[in-house]
Formats: sequence, C-alpha cells, structure tokens
Amino acid sequence: MKLIDLHCDTIYRIFNNEILSNLRKNQFQVDIEKLKRADSIAQFFALFLDLEEIDKKASPLEHCLAMLDRFYQEIDRNKDQIAIAKNYQDLITNKKNNKISAFLSIEEGEALEGTLANLRNFYRLGVRLITLTWNYPNSIGYPNCKKEYMNKGLSTFGKKVISEMNHLGMLIDVSHLSDGGFYDVAKLSSQPFIASHSNSRSIRDHSRNLSDDMIKVLANKGGIMGINFAADFLGSSEISRINDMIKHISHIKKVGGIDVIAIGSDFDGIDCRLEINNIAKIARLTDALKKANFTFDEIEKICYKNAQRVIKEVLK
Repeated sequence: MKLIDLHCDTIYRIFNNEILSNLRKNQFQVDIEKLKRADSIAQFFALFLDLEEIDKKASPLEHCLAMLDRFYQEIDRNKDQIAIAKNYQDLITNKKNNKISAFLSIEEGEALEGTLANLRNFYRLGVRLITLTWNYPNSIGYPNCKKEYMNKGLSTFGKKVISEMNHLGMLIDVSHLSDGGFYDVAKLSSQPFIASHSNSRSIRDHSRNLSDDMIKVLANKGGIMGINFAADFLGSSEISRINDMIKHISHIKKVGGIDVIAIGSDFDGIDCRLEINNIAKIARLTDALKKANFTFDEIEKICYKNAQRVIKEVLK
C-alpha cells in the first residue's frame, strides 16, 4: 500500500546530530531506506522550531533557514532516491522517476517573524505547509496547550497569513493551534486546510486532538487530519498501540467520513514506545485496518489518496 505521511521531525533530528546522521540511513524512525520499505510516495519533512531551545542561538528565521539548508544538502546527497516536491505535478513526476517526494514544511509560524515577506520567501525556497503554532504563543496566534489560550483566535497578522497562504497555494496546518484559531482558519480560508498530526478528542480527551465539531468542519472544508502515533494522543497506555489508532480512525470515519482521514505519524517527534516503531513498519497498521473491516479503497484513502487529493487541490 502506497503512503503519504503528513508529518515527521526527522530533519530536526539530523540537524541536531549533524556529524552522526544523514537521511539515507540513520538510527531514527524515518530515513530513505525505511521509506522505501514502506512504499512511500511522499513524506512531509518539518523544520521544527522550539522557541525556547533556539532563543540564545539565533533568531527563529535564522535557525529555520539553517535547518532548511541542511534539508537541501540531504536531498542533493540522495538525489538518486528522493526529490523535492512543491505540488501535485512534482509528485507525479517523481513517482514516474522512482523517487520519493519530499514536501517541506515548517512547524512553528514564528519562523516568519511577523512579516509576509518571510512567508513569500519561504514559499520561494520550497516550503509548502506551515504548522501555524507549536507550544508557545507567537505572532500568528496561540497554541492549545493551556486552557487560557484555547478560546483565543488568530492575531491580525495571523489572519493576513491565512489569506497569503491561500493566494500562494500553501497548506495551512492547524495541529497545535488553539480552538479559537482553528475556527478562525475555517472561517477565513478559501481552500481546504489540514491538521497534519492530530487525533480525535472524543476518543482521547487531549487538547492536541480535534473535537467532533472540528472534525465535521474540517471535512466540510475538504480538509484532512493525519493520525498521530504519539501514545498520549491515542489513549491511556504509555505504549502507542495500533488498536487505539483503529479506534480513532473508526470514530473519525463515523463523524467526518472516510475522506477526512490521513496519516501524520509525528515520527522522530515522539519518544514513547511504539507498536509501529518506524515508518518501515506501517503495514502493521494497514493489516489492522483490514482486520477491522475497512475496505481496500478506504485504506488507500487513509494511506495516501486523501492526502494526494488535497495536495492536488491546494499546492501551487
């Protein structure tokens, strides 16, 4: 079964272990060899910024650009196996050339440092998805990690970012964003948006997950949500269990329909024990979906076709 994964933090891991790590084969949860075993056609690679971690080293913009440079170095070193993709046509071309597509994303909108010029420049550099917030308030809006943030919406600048991302043809990602920010995006965006790595709040009551109403809103906008493999977002176990993933997927299908479900593993951004402990083992999930009576067409949609549809509709 082919695969598109909407979120991993592998470039962050490689960037912070520069001497020891590379993209072709590493000790992490995602590398090119593992992606090939997973029959991956595309992986979204996040340039992840922890604002407290980088505070004394460089500005968010400088730090993100340095990580982006490392990303392109890895793509160039492995150009026989993987290639940058910016839109649906690139995805198809890379597939024909037997190459995995690498989509570039940013996780933490403060990389823009409050200016649309930086957004446009990141677009020119190949970024096609932005996770608007991580776990700190920023110039765009608020995260959903504290109750006092949950009902706060987008800033004036954040609303301009939505408009400009629509204009450029970029994917707006609401994972980590406050509930208030989610509804602002739903109201303001003229294009489908996504929650790249979020699960169902009804199944696991966690602020990082989406409520049933949010799932319906997202589905009605033509968007998708990527199932997150982090144990804390799945259930009460300290282990990331496939059975819990099936519970989330089944509930989301019931609430929003099969077309809203995708994969957003969060690999290399999670440290828990996992039944699917790297991207090469993704068939364990597809096997479980078959046993849970999901049809072949439904599993295809979950694994890659829903993501492929949104890529085709939104990215320019």
